[in-house]
Amino acid sequence: MTEKRLNWSEIAPEGAKALFGVHHYVTKKTDFPEELVHLVFLRVSQINGCAHCIDMHTRDLLKTMAIDKVALVPVWAEVPHLFSDQYRAALAWAEEVTNISTTHASDEAYAAAAAAFTEKDLVDLTLIIAAMNAFNRLGAPFRLSVAAKP
Repeated sequence: MTEKRLNWSEIAPEGAKALFGVHHYVTKKTDFPEELVHLVFLRVSQINGCAHCIDMHTRDLLKTMAIDKVALVPVWAEVPHLFSDQYRAALAWAEEVTNISTTHASDEAYAAAAAAFTEKDLVDLTLIIAAMNAFNRLGAPFRLSVAAKP
């Protein structure tokens, strides 16, 4: 059995409030549809291996997206017919930014993202990605619980 980990949001409520403020902005104040936001949240969480966030955002996405598509999110580039141009561009940028230590946000990836989104949308998309990366870096090390039951 793994050791019980700290509840980060209870121990640092001001930090949690600040991070949830960013979450509120990216989920309520951008021009992106909720489905695309949850799609990006899910893909970022899959890359980072945050069980809590994968569980939560899969459930969120299943409210609006068919299970066939959700199941194939990790291999979205292999099934381009399932995702719109905008969704594919968002997923590509999400992977590029989440893997920044190896991709360094390449000029090619930036040019592709900049061609697909307005300046404001590109900044907002990058904030969406950054917010989920921040949550993953709290959810995974503190082993937040999942709703899935055995």
